[in-house]
Amino acid sequence: MSSLRRLGLAGILLVPLPAAAADAVPLGAQTLVRTVLARKQPVALDVVFTGDIQAQAQTNVSFRTNGKIAQRLVEVGDHVTADQVLARLDPQEQQANRANAEAALNSAEALLTQAKLAFRRQESLLASGYTTRPAYDNAEQQLRTSQAAVDSARAALGTAKEQFSYTELRAGVDGIVLSRSLETGQVVQAGQSVLLLAQDGGRDAVFNVYEALLATPPESKTVEITLQADPSVTATGTVREIAPSVDPSSGTVRVKVGIAKVPEAMGLGAVVIGRGRFRPREAITVPWSALYRWHDKPAVWVRDAGKGTVAPRTVTVDRYGADTVSVADGIVPGDEVVTAGIQFLRPGQTVTLANDEPTGAAR
Repeated sequence: MSSLRRLGLAGILLVPLPAAAADAVPLGAQTLVRTVLARKQPVALDVVFTGDIQAQAQTNVSFRTNGKIAQRLVEVGDHVTADQVLARLDPQEQQANRANAEAALNSAEALLTQAKLAFRRQESLLASGYTTRPAYDNAEQQLRTSQAAVDSARAALGTAKEQFSYTELRAGVDGIVLSRSLETGQVVQAGQSVLLLAQDGGRDAVFNVYEALLATPPESKTVEITLQADPSVTATGTVREIAPSVDPSSGTVRVKVGIAKVPEAMGLGAVVIGRGRFRPREAITVPWSALYRWHDKPAVWVRDAGKGTVAPRTVTVDRYGADTVSVADGIVPGDEVVTAGIQFLRPGQTVTLANDEPTGAAR
């Protein structure tokens, strides 16, 4: 029987044998296994997180005056421009204030015209000697007072017109409406936020990462970003902001990665996958197939090359990779770790190598 066929009879490598089945194997029976020699090698593990695309800048849009909403012109998801009217208030009060200001200005201008005529008459009479100096001074004072009244009325009219313009809601920036809290007929106060706008421009990939990651951050601030719905859509970003505190509800830290050039498919809210790489470091790695469970703890089977027997040894797992496991404690370089045939092993059992000699390292 060939070595591979005999190894195949051993069964599925990653499923540990129940205790009853292990006890059924005769103590003197030999089992075919494969092994690798544990040794330290450079390990550069990736960290992968899922997040979404958000705008770098968001704006809360609000009316600048009180009133009742007469018209709403946008919906969530609409793209708006800076000067576009988004909603209107009932302008009755502002129209009345503007009309009063216009009337006050007209009255002040009429009084100014009378004051000018009176001053010129007093000026002419004073030159001819037919009036007194106090009368001339009073006319001059009345002219200045009337001019000041006109200036004040003109400023009041400007304010009334500005207040009237506030009945139309404009964002002031280009962007996309993310949320709204206004409806026709609703009474709002000045400064009350009614729309949330995502400004056009920069975009962030936002991830919530566990706090321990920040103790040993990745090698570079550059993050590879992939669209979850279409892995062919990729982008590169740089860590732009790390929240100074942990979110008490999730126990994670928010990290914002600024994307230099955003693909069109990565719209707001799109789910993305971020990948960062840690600095390479020396570690002992073994294949996933070597990992075993012994007394409810991670373990591997180690072969004694001199006796040809195996024994379980509990290990401390440092990190899990795609097809390997980094071991922090439990085995040392030079240990011969069983990678195939572990499901029929028992402590002290004699085994036969399927490979002519232990391979040099786990791959």
